[in-house]
Parts: sequence; C-alpha cells; structure tokens
Amino acid sequence: MQRIFNLDPQLLQDAIILAVNIFILFLLGSYLLFNPVRNLLKKRQDNVAAEIESARKSKEEADALKAQYDEKLKNADTAADQILADARKKALQKEAEVISEAKEEAGRIIKRADNEIELEKKKAADDMKKEMIAVATMMAGKVVSASIDTDIQESLVDETLNEMGDNTWRN
Repeated sequence: MQRIFNLDPQLLQDAIILAVNIFILFLLGSYLLFNPVRNLLKKRQDNVAAEIESARKSKEEADALKAQYDEKLKNADTAADQILADARKKALQKEAEVISEAKEEAGRIIKRADNEIELEKKKAADDMKKEMIAVATMMAGKVVSASIDTDIQESLVDETLNEMGDNTWRN
C-alpha cells in the first residue's frame, strides 16, 4: 500500500532534526533578535514613561508658578495703592513743611520791614529835629540881628516850640 506521506523512519528522523533545528533557530533568534528588540522596546517604554512623568511634573510646576503669579498680580494692586498712599502722605508732609517755612520767612520779612519802618521813622524824626534846630537858629539870628530884646526872643522861641509841640522833642 502506498502512503500519502510516506511515513518511514527517514521522514521521522528528518522531522525530528527539523524540529530540533527550528528550536535552535528559535533560541538563537530569540537571543539575537527578540531580546535586543525587547530591550529596545523596554528602553523606549521607560523613556516615554520618564518623559510623561517629566511633563506631568513640569505641568504641576507651571500650575504652581501660575498660581503664584496670579497671587502676585492680585497683590500688585494693593502694593501700588500702598505706594501711592505713602507718596501722598509724603507729599502732604512736604507741603506742610514748605508752607511752614514760607510762613516763617514771611514773618522774618515782616519783622525786618517793621524794623526798617521804625528806623525810617526815627531818621525822619531826627531830620525834623535838625530842621527845627536850623529854623530856630535862623530865627535866633534874625532876632539878634534885629536887636530884639531877650523878652521878645524868648516869646518867639516859646511860640515856635508850642507850634511844633512838646512831643516832637521827646521822640
């Protein structure tokens, strides 16, 4: 009888050798090809996982910085208001100092002007006294030249003094 596969010992031996060779090729292929590819894929998977973790940490840090900057922006308005309030206070203080100094200067100027006015009054009074003395001297010269007696001369001086007033001599 003729068989389809012709199962004889040679075929079985060839099949076993072929199976052993396939197993050896599988081991060699696994060692030479599959393991490096698996290692490459494992490294790539670890690298992707590390990048994902790094991106997650960066996102968390960015969110924290954003929250911090938002808080600083909120506080910036209050800080600006505080700075403006301080500037206003300093300006008011400076204004008060300038006004105070101006009032003091005005007081000194008024006092100096009063002193000058007083000196001018005294000078005018002295000039008037000198003028009165000169007038009295001229009158006396005229009286003497006219040979008026002493009674008439005294009455003229008394009359002149009464016209000028006693207060003039006292100043």
